[in-house]
Amino acid sequence: MAVAIKLPRMSDTMEEGTIVSWFVKVGDTVKSSEMIADVETDKATMELENFEKGEVLHLNVAEGETVPVETVIAIIGKKGEDFEHLLTSDSTETVAATPEEPTAPVEEPKSAPVVAEKQVVTEVSTNNDGRIFASPLAKKMAEDKGISLTEVNGSGDNGRIVKKDIENFKPSTQTAVSVGVESYEDVPITQMRKTIAKRLAESKFTAPHFYLTKEIRMDAVMDARKRMNEYSESKISVNDLVVKAAALALKKHPNVNSSWLGDKIRRNHHVHIGVAVAVEDGLLVPVVRFADSKSLSQIGIEVKDLAGRAKNKELQPKDWEGNTFTISNLGMFGIDEFTAIVNPPDACILAIGGSKETVIVENGEMKPGHVMKVTLSCDHRVVDGVTGAKFLQTFQELLEEPVRLLV
Repeated sequence: MAVAIKLPRMSDTMEEGTIVSWFVKVGDTVKSSEMIADVETDKATMELENFEKGEVLHLNVAEGETVPVETVIAIIGKKGEDFEHLLTSDSTETVAATPEEPTAPVEEPKSAPVVAEKQVVTEVSTNNDGRIFASPLAKKMAEDKGISLTEVNGSGDNGRIVKKDIENFKPSTQTAVSVGVESYEDVPITQMRKTIAKRLAESKFTAPHFYLTKEIRMDAVMDARKRMNEYSESKISVNDLVVKAAALALKKHPNVNSSWLGDKIRRNHHVHIGVAVAVEDGLLVPVVRFADSKSLSQIGIEVKDLAGRAKNKELQPKDWEGNTFTISNLGMFGIDEFTAIVNPPDACILAIGGSKETVIVENGEMKPGHVMKVTLSCDHRVVDGVTGAKFLQTFQELLEEPVRLLV
């Protein structure tokens, strides 16, 4: 007889699945234990195993379609069998090969006799002599009140716990039961979050990442920024100095300013730096184009404009396309150090931590100073360790001698 194949629950939290691809087509003969499709669940893409044998009579779900668990996705049976009723039936099996056999009548169960509380003993747990006994009513009352029977002294025969023992029970401060309400909220996934998840998952699990971390002295940067802002019409931030230093370092180390294209590596001669901006639904990366040739004031004005338009959802595709390198700065949120996932198609991303005051040892003497930690995440298919290290060394030199940013 024809059989309806339903989408199984392939993980403990799976509610729906997407048919990524079928391995069979209508008319194919299949056998038990044969894999017939790739199914994308909430956790992974998994192969779907068939447990029926026969011919594929119908595929009810197209590739790329998402359906709930227990949806009929295919029909398997003998060639020419009628299966239309299976598509609307709730049963997994359809058309019987032979008429159904009559079933024997089933007697209605008799009502169970009412039993007095003290006539029934329910074993619920163990103690020193092996068992603790409680009446069904006492057990139910204890469960409703959140009382552990192991904490109750029974007053009935042989230490049996009865109703009055639960009513009179007073928990000690050491055995008090915490009472609360479990609750949660399911938040729909926005298209932005779906895109972020897809792109970064592809990056993390496709590009072999490695990480290089360096400490940078920030005292000279802070002093230079203070002096610059005395003359600049627009306020220059530490992040603007970071963008400029990264851009100049990329010009000196073009291998870092590159992309993996599968069959070739693209080495970019221009420097377009993506600056990660947090928005309500996730993260956008607007691009500062030709950052190496722009002044600090120009970079500051452009970054503020892009960040504002990003938060107001006013960016156009040209504003977030074409990056050759990315900077993610969480220093303003009090983060000392972190690693970031490479933002495709870039080969690297620079994670910027906060500048903090600490004790620095210099020439054998201890003195206060400001230090910032940065971490370069690299796609090892494009950038090697030494290449990344040399880039960070140049980046450090530019920030520790910020006058070099102006020449």
